[in-house]
Amino acid sequence: MRLLVAGSTGFLGSHLVEGLRAAGDDVVRLVRRPPTAPDEVPWDPAAGVLDLSALDGIDVVVNVAGSPTIGNPHSKKWARNLRESRLSTTRTLAEAIAAHDAHPVYVAQNALGWYGDHGCEVVTESSDSRGASFMTLVCREWQQATDPAAEAGARVALLRTVPVMDRTAPPLKQLALAFRLGLGAQLSDGRQFFPVISLRDWTAAAVHVCHDAAISGPVNLCAPRTPTNAEFTHALARALHRKALVRVPAFAIKVGAGRMAGEVLGSVNVRPEVLDRAGFEFSDHDVDDVLAVGLAR
Repeated sequence: MRLLVAGSTGFLGSHLVEGLRAAGDDVVRLVRRPPTAPDEVPWDPAAGVLDLSALDGIDVVVNVAGSPTIGNPHSKKWARNLRESRLSTTRTLAEAIAAHDAHPVYVAQNALGWYGDHGCEVVTESSDSRGASFMTLVCREWQQATDPAAEAGARVALLRTVPVMDRTAPPLKQLALAFRLGLGAQLSDGRQFFPVISLRDWTAAAVHVCHDAAISGPVNLCAPRTPTNAEFTHALARALHRKALVRVPAFAIKVGAGRMAGEVLGSVNVRPEVLDRAGFEFSDHDVDDVLAVGLAR
């Protein structure tokens, strides 16, 4: 297969490109600067500009581009960049796919935030979207930005990604440092569900979605067993041989997390139902598995 990938220099994108090439695929990378390699093609998503010839011979377009989720939640600039970087890239590619005669497959990144707070209820790809937290609103718009491709008849898959745990990147990089310094803490009562996935399972699952023509619509990229925040906190403390005896009260989280408080205190007990039905085999099934591989050097 020949794939066009946006966001290929980011944390997830670079690993996805590596995984696709390991599977024998030919990967072309979209870049926002003049190309310096034969596998690079320029584009300007902020201006909505992509030469349609970039899609010639392409089987699958993958978009994992977007500004970092980790940042200052009180900053209007951070919030604006987070939203606009996702909508502009997603919409530009969707419109190009719709305009191209071949209508290649579109695999578009999204996030768990689409679901909103579901408490203890088990959440699958058929669950609804609730509430009006910042990320929930962004994720709804983010998904809607793929509509031109779907309306043109392209196969569209939406990667609803949970926090990917690896020691080289947020959030585990920051969390591990805090726990090693004795600052590990449970958030509120800890009963809210906190989904996770290992980097190797995220990469393998994303590759699987690109290859499996039967998969379309939302796809939850998460470990099969979702821990609560308390379970995650204790598992990370055990893995790092530290203690986590402190609890951060909800009111302090609401002040500190600002517009992201809904995501921190919300609960999504999610399951990867679509991947299970597709026969995908996870390497890391629960929080202990995910942290063990994520912290390994």
